[in-house]
Amino acid sequence: MSAQSVLITGGAGFLGSHLCDRLVAAGHDVMCVDNFHTGSKQTIHHLIGKVNFEVIRHDVWLPLYVEADRVFNMACPASPVHYQSDPVSTVKTAVLGAINMLGLAKRCGARILQASTSEVYGDAQQHPQPETYWGNVNPNGPRACYDEGKRCAETLFFDYHRQHGVDIRIARIFNTYGPRMRPDDGRVVSNFIMQALQGEPITLYGDGSQTRSFCYVDDLVEGLMRLMEHEGEPGPFNIGNPSEITIRELAETVLRLTCSRSRIEYRPLPSDDPVQRRPDIAKARQHLDWEPGVMLEDGLKETIAYFKKVVKQ
Repeated sequence: MSAQSVLITGGAGFLGSHLCDRLVAAGHDVMCVDNFHTGSKQTIHHLIGKVNFEVIRHDVWLPLYVEADRVFNMACPASPVHYQSDPVSTVKTAVLGAINMLGLAKRCGARILQASTSEVYGDAQQHPQPETYWGNVNPNGPRACYDEGKRCAETLFFDYHRQHGVDIRIARIFNTYGPRMRPDDGRVVSNFIMQALQGEPITLYGDGSQTRSFCYVDDLVEGLMRLMEHEGEPGPFNIGNPSEITIRELAETVLRLTCSRSRIEYRPLPSDDPVQRRPDIAKARQHLDWEPGVMLEDGLKETIAYFKKVVKQ
């Protein structure tokens, strides 16, 4: 796409910072908006001083009055540790943030992409999960602040689209990993790598037979960029890696790649934790000509190299 003004909420977060990198490198004028609750200045430090990049400290609970051609609404804590630590804040970020960014897009005539999540499927009873599946979500459980917050945000996006003609795109993001993940975010990849590097027990919840599908961050960002410029239906589109692996297999792979002597320690499975999670990406393949290309071991090696630097700091 030609040079545009791009607003990225949550731009100092794990995914948002990589998206900033791609868009700045492509020559777009990028506004990174973040309240730095879970985002970090370190993720975007290398971009400070570039003429086409600026940072705005702002909370998406509140309206924002800037001009933009494209809006990536990425703001929201995404790991259970963070979104469950302040569930009311999580719901506000998901719902009020969607309302405020949709209002901005309506006023500017901008196209806006919502970073939704595979969590909208809950503890899925259909496997793999296609976009047509409505999900199996507990609205009163400890994960509901995130699950239902994101589901409500999708509702708002489609209602603004139908009622006001706002140009929307919806991406349902599945488990993503890579450099710049927070070491304390509680996600399984960062947990396992940090525990292995520090010689601590690998904490495996349940018996380890539950499955996940992990997408490397570079592949994920490419999918988001293709969806934003897709001139067709607004979505939702599953963006993730359909290669499935058990959590036990992931732990064993991390131990092997780190040459760690950490032992595996089993703990009870958290409430409402999905047993299976795997995207059906046929729609993305057909309409976006997108599918992930980075193999899990290759992505884990890059991620491990990043966390080794974190441990030394």
